[in-house]
Parts: sequence; structure tokens; C-alpha cells
Amino acid sequence: MRTAIIRDRTEHVPSTKVMTNSELIDAVRELKQRKNAVILAHYYQSPEIQELADFVGDSLALAQAADRSKASVILFCGVHFMAETAKILNPGRKVLLPDLDAGCSLADSAPEEQFRAFIKAHPDHVVVSYINCSAAVKAMSDIICTSSNAVRVVNSVPADRPILFAPDKHLGAYVQRATGRTMLLWDGVCEVHVDISVDKLKLLMGKYPEAKLIAHPECPEHILAEADHVGSTTSLLDFVQRDPADMFIVATEAGILHKMQQAVPLKKLIPAPAHVDNACACSECPYMKLNTLEKVYLALRDERPEIVIDEPVRKDAERALRRMLALG
Repeated sequence: MRTAIIRDRTEHVPSTKVMTNSELIDAVRELKQRKNAVILAHYYQSPEIQELADFVGDSLALAQAADRSKASVILFCGVHFMAETAKILNPGRKVLLPDLDAGCSLADSAPEEQFRAFIKAHPDHVVVSYINCSAAVKAMSDIICTSSNAVRVVNSVPADRPILFAPDKHLGAYVQRATGRTMLLWDGVCEVHVDISVDKLKLLMGKYPEAKLIAHPECPEHILAEADHVGSTTSLLDFVQRDPADMFIVATEAGILHKMQQAVPLKKLIPAPAHVDNACACSECPYMKLNTLEKVYLALRDERPEIVIDEPVRKDAERALRRMLALG
């Protein structure tokens, strides 16, 4: 039986007035104060949304921020699994997502029924699931991890217990190399990180031989093998501040460059190139970019779309998330 995840898809009634970005920002701030709302945003959101948010971070930091929240309304500027995570940790608060079509190719790669069958076929395995998965998959997991703490989470599993790791096979392979643990990997990938062009990347590295390559562990191994540093978005941000180099090629979603450039305004940051040419010739998540200032305003104004999760699913997913959060 499917454990339904219900999302309010009621259409917004658009404003009759065309509002400038400045007017939208002012309106959002007024609504936020009046409704006791907090805005959480991922590093991959557009710069204007990052600047408007109360807290910007990676998946681990956002999960922790959601857990600490005292606001009546949590407006999550990210993708649906992130908003679901906020709801799992805050069942008594209203959680909004500006655009319900802001999904995740990695989360979609682990459909609920297929994942349930996979777990059933390996009943002796401890199920470690990357946070980039649906609430239903979290509910079937023993513990959740993020790219920031995946090594720590896997190391917390007793050495005599076999591990099933899902859904990102590249992150899983990276964790295997880092821990020495052999794990059964679900065959899922993030379309943004696997879309980075190795050929274009090598040309870029040849053009800028002094640049250091930094990469997210969702990238394939052949990219990670070339990297001077591998880590979560927060780890990459920290590295460019700590390292004395003046130039970096950044192999992850290009949204992180906004915070990076603010942190190191005098350093040159180059986004890793994607296979398919786009406006920025970089790796962009089309789902992350579905959220806009207007949608943020409408979501707060109308208090929808709202994330609602079946309580049995939410409780089981919370158990797995709390085990992760307890590790620090």
C-alpha cells in the first residue's frame, strides 16, 4: 500500500498589480513579521532569495535550522524533499514550498515501492539514506545522512552490520572509499552533478592551471579523483576561505558561487561546465531555480502550497532523522 504524501496544489490567485523586486521584498518582509514566519533557503537558490532568507545553508544546516525554529510558518526555498524534512521535524508548524514542481532528480530515482522491495530483499542491512530522498524513503530508513556527515553516520554503524546506502551511488562510493566500508549502493544520481562535462572541465583546468578544483561528492569518481578538495556545499565554502589559492573551479551547482563570492570577493571562482550549454554555461538545478521572489510572496500571502505528510510516515521518518541529528 502506498503511503501517500499529500501536497496542496491549490492555484494562487495572482496579484493584479505588477510588483518590482523591491516591492516584492518589502511585501515579503511585512508578511513574514505579521505571520511569524521564517524563510530558509538552500545555497542553490537564486541570489535575491538567498539575500531575503533568514537562514541560508546546506541540507544538514537547514535541517538543524528547521529543528530549532520557533516560527509559526516555515517557508522553505529549496526543493520538496527539503520542505518535507522541515515538516517531519515540525509537525505542529505550517511548512510552505513556493513551487511544488521544485522536485529533485535524485529523490525521484528512489521510488517508494521499488525501494521497499529492495529493502525487503536485504533484510539484514542497516539502511542509511541520504537526505535527498522522499519522506516515504526516509520512513523506511534506519538513519539519514547528508553530504556533510555521511562519513560520520556510516562510521556510527557497527562494523559487523552490512549497510544499504541510498539513493546517490556516487556519494555512496565516496563514503566507501573514505570509511573502508563495503556498502550495497542504490543506483541513483543527481542530474546536476553527473551533467558536469569532463572534457570541458579538462579544457578549463588546462586554461587555468593555477586554479584548484573543488567538488561535491555527488560528482562521479573521475571528477573527484582530479579534485583538490571534496566536500559538501558548506565544506566547499569553508575551503575557499581557508585555502591561500586565488582561483577555484567549483564542481557543484552554480548557486553556491553567490555566497562564495561574498566570502572571498578578491578570489576568482569559475563554475564547472555542463554538457548542455545554458545561459551561464554552468551546472544549474532547474528545480531549485523554479522558486522566485513572486512565488515566495504568493506562498506567504496565501499560506500555500503547504506540505502535509501522513502521520505514520512522518513519525518513522522523524525517527531516522533524529538519529542523524543526535550525532551532531
